[in-house]
Amino acid sequence: MEIITEVKDGILRIQMNRPEKKNALTVAMYAEMATAFEQAERDSAIRVVLIHGCSDVFTSGNDLQDFMKNPPAGEESPVFKFLVAISTAAKPVIAAVNGPAVGIGVTMLLHCDLVYAAETTRFQLPFVNLALVPEAGSSLLLPNLIGYRRAAELLLLGEAFSAVKAHEYGLISEVTGDGEELAAAMATAKKLAGKPPAALRLTKMLMKKNGADLVARHMGEEAVHFVRQLQSPEAQEAFKAFQEKRPPDYSKFN
Repeated sequence: MEIITEVKDGILRIQMNRPEKKNALTVAMYAEMATAFEQAERDSAIRVVLIHGCSDVFTSGNDLQDFMKNPPAGEESPVFKFLVAISTAAKPVIAAVNGPAVGIGVTMLLHCDLVYAAETTRFQLPFVNLALVPEAGSSLLLPNLIGYRRAAELLLLGEAFSAVKAHEYGLISEVTGDGEELAAAMATAKKLAGKPPAALRLTKMLMKKNGADLVARHMGEEAVHFVRQLQSPEAQEAFKAFQEKRPPDYSKFN
């Protein structure tokens, strides 16, 4: 199973489990994760959602071959359903991050309430490098969270950065020792699961209320540009170069 879910002690655990592909996400995996978040909204026994990867990877981002075969075409696409589900989750969402965390592996964290990352985690937002635009509302949320210049550094350059930098920038809650991130996230999930559920939901709603509509609109605008850019000659060159393991040539584009 590439997505493993378990409900125990009021915690819905969602594990990305495709280690042979560094947890590269497929359409089917997005659909399963969206369904899991929808289950959390319906099931009163679930108090907290915890998302994590395997022992050596969170996620390397989208599976590019699957992505090109099944490109997102609109709001009904599984990837966008997942993004809406995690961004509007009423209950606390915690992430335990390790190894590579690329693309969606970073942008989904902007919708988590608490994030624990192993010290050797490497984060990357390579959208521009793939001739794409950011998603999940990250082009709005990231500047608001860490400041414009830091966001420009991460989004325009698209280079990998460390857990220490992610913590310094305020992108994650805590840096843990390698192999300790899941235990730290689980300990916090158990604390939250024991708190009054309505108070938790209301407090989260109140903190996010002012920006909720703006985030939703911004995600929709990003999605329009993302789908258009995905079909662009720039993106075709980027993906072809990736498959051929060569540097892309953008000299003919303006």
